[in-house]
Amino acid sequence: MKKILIVDDEDKIREVLKEYAEFEGYETCEARDGMEAVKMCKEDNFDLIIMDVMMPKLDGFSAVKEIKKIKDIPVIMLSARTEEYDKLFGFELGADDYVVKPFSPKEVMARVNAVIKRTDATITTNVDEVRFEGLIVDFAGRNVYVNGEKAVLTPKEYELLFYFVKNIGLALSREKLLREVWGYDYYGDDRTVDTHVKMLRQNLKEYRKFIITLRSVGYKFEV
Repeated sequence: MKKILIVDDEDKIREVLKEYAEFEGYETCEARDGMEAVKMCKEDNFDLIIMDVMMPKLDGFSAVKEIKKIKDIPVIMLSARTEEYDKLFGFELGADDYVVKPFSPKEVMARVNAVIKRTDATITTNVDEVRFEGLIVDFAGRNVYVNGEKAVLTPKEYELLFYFVKNIGLALSREKLLREVWGYDYYGDDRTVDTHVKMLRQNLKEYRKFIITLRSVGYKFEV
């Protein structure tokens, strides 16, 4: 049984999410603030965390940052703050999804199920080759095949695609892609990423559908 940690300083929100999560078949634990959540993650293992942002003692962003230092647990952020900056900051910290309050418990559980599902299917870096319909990504040979034909990609397009595939299902901001794929902090505009994604999509032909544009955020590789 998958175990979820629900972190929120509001008792009613924890109670509602606990009820819906257990109805979906999840085991649940609760924390009232970020400090308590970090302590619980050190002592126990969880398959997913639902983390509120605004909390006493230690806010949700800081708690996620501390938790990610010790364990790689999927996180869904909850917040009444709708600013784009907050969402981007959450994704930069490694959050898998961001839900704005007030929310529908059913929607939150749908997102929980989606994150759990794609986490179970996460491709580890020691896999030599993966296939998505007619798209084959050969990590070991550094080759990409589209419907049986070898795709001609630039070195940066290879790196970009490999990074997408190894982070399947995760929201990746343009800033993160620049830092991880290009290998440096980029202070100009982010058209570099958009241009390379456009060329990569053209080379992937019909399988360009796997690269999803996330408005105001970046991109996600989703099958």
